[in-house]
Amino acid sequence: MKKTGIQKLLIANRGEIAVRIIRAARDLGIATVVVHSDADTESRAVQMADETVNIGPPMAAKSYLSIDAILTAAKETGADAIHPGYGFLAENAGFADAVAAAGLVFVGPDGNTIRLMGDKAAARAEAEKANVPTVPGSDGVIKDMDAAAEIAEEIGFPVMIKAAAGGGGRGIRVAHDAAEFRELAPQASSEAAATFGDGGIYIEKVIERARHIEVQILGDGENVVHFFERECSLQRRRQKVWEEAPSVALNDRVRDELYRSAVALAKAVHYKGAGTIEYLYDDETESFYFIEMNTRIQVEHPVTEMICGFDLVAEMILIAGGTKMGVTQQTIRRTGHSIEVRLNAEDPANNFMPFPGIVGNLLTPDGPGVRFDHMLYPGYAVPPFYDSLLGKLIVWAEDRDRALLRLKRALDELQIEGLPTTAPLFQALLESEELQQSAVHTRWLEPWLENNLDLIKQKGAQTHE
Repeated sequence: MKKTGIQKLLIANRGEIAVRIIRAARDLGIATVVVHSDADTESRAVQMADETVNIGPPMAAKSYLSIDAILTAAKETGADAIHPGYGFLAENAGFADAVAAAGLVFVGPDGNTIRLMGDKAAARAEAEKANVPTVPGSDGVIKDMDAAAEIAEEIGFPVMIKAAAGGGGRGIRVAHDAAEFRELAPQASSEAAATFGDGGIYIEKVIERARHIEVQILGDGENVVHFFERECSLQRRRQKVWEEAPSVALNDRVRDELYRSAVALAKAVHYKGAGTIEYLYDDETESFYFIEMNTRIQVEHPVTEMICGFDLVAEMILIAGGTKMGVTQQTIRRTGHSIEVRLNAEDPANNFMPFPGIVGNLLTPDGPGVRFDHMLYPGYAVPPFYDSLLGKLIVWAEDRDRALLRLKRALDELQIEGLPTTAPLFQALLESEELQQSAVHTRWLEPWLENNLDLIKQKGAQTHE
C-alpha cells in the first residue's frame, strides 16, 4: 500500500465529488471529514464520512465558500489536509494560501500556480513562453473598451470576449462585427466584475467548428506525466454534457504534439497535483490551440481513469501528502474507449429547467464496463441551492462503437423516479448518425437540440412509462 503523510482529510465540497473523494481517501487508509450546509445534512457524503461539521446555511456564500468556516472545521476535527474537489473554492488562490498559512495541506497546486493559471491572460502568456500554440488574441488583460475594439478589428471577426478571471462559461460573449463587439464587450466586463470581482477581459479569434480536446496531467512539482486526452465537444451554453476518452478525431502526430505541449506547460509552472490543459482543435487544419488550464480535478476525470486504470483522486492525495510520484510515463497505457454523460436534475424537454425534488425508486446500472458516480439514494431530497448535477454515468468498452452500445444499455437500466433528469437527452443523442460517427464540434449540440426536441420528449415519456 502506498503511504501518505496525510492522516485526516477534510473535504470542502458536496455532492458526487465529495463521495468520490471519500472513497479515494478510504482506499488509502485516510480518515475523512465532510463539511456541509444546513441543506446537505442528509446527503450521502455526510452519511459516509467519518466526521461531519455543519458550516452554515444553504447559501454557498455562507457555507461552502466560507474560508473561515472551513478552516475552523479543520482545526476542530484535527484534519491535516483539505481537498477542495471542483467548483466552490477549488480554484481560489486565496483559499489555497489560507490553507497553507493555517499549517494544513492543500490537495492541489499552491496559490501562486492557481493565481497564474487562473488568470487566462497570464496563462496564455505562460503557454506562449512554453511554445504551446495559442489562439490568435489579445496580449494581456484589457480594461479599456475602446482599445479592446481596436484589437478585435486587428484579430478579425468573429471574436470571443472572455472574462480574464472567468470560468464555467461565464463572462463569455461572441461578437460577429464591430457594432456587436461594442455592445457585448461592456456586458462581458460587467458580468466578470460582478461574478469574479475583476472586470478585465481578453479577446480570442473564434475557431469555427472546433473540437474541445483536453489533456489530463499529473505533477509532483518536479516531474509531470500525461494520461492522454479527452474530447468534450458536446456542450450546451459552453457547459460540457458528454465526454469521451480518447478522441477519435486525432492522428498520432497530433497526439504526440498535444501531449508534449501539455507536459511542457505543466513543467514550466512546476505543477503539483492533477490538472487539465484544454485546447481547441481544428479538424480542417489539424491544428490545436491552448485555451486554459484547470488547476483541479475535473468532473470528467473518470473517463481517463477507465482507459488508464489509475485512481487520479488518490494520486493527487498521495502527492499532496509528500509522496513522490510513483508513476512514470512508460507505465501509463490506454486501453479501449470510455464515455461519460452528466446526469442533472433538469428537464431537457423543457429548456433544461432545474427540478430539485425527492428521489423515489432508484435502480442503478451495473455489469461489465459500467460505473455510476453519484450521490443518490431513495428518499434523498435534492436541494435547490446548488448545481443540478446528480451523478455521472461512465462506460468502458474495447472500442467506441461498443462503448456507445454499452451506454445505451446502461441508460436503459437506469431508473431515477421522482424528478426528471437529462437521461432522455443522451438516449436521443445515441440515435444521431453524426454523433455515432463523431462528426461533432463545440457548436453542434445546440442546433441539434432545437431540431430533436420531439425525440427527446419521446425518450422522456418512455422513461416514465
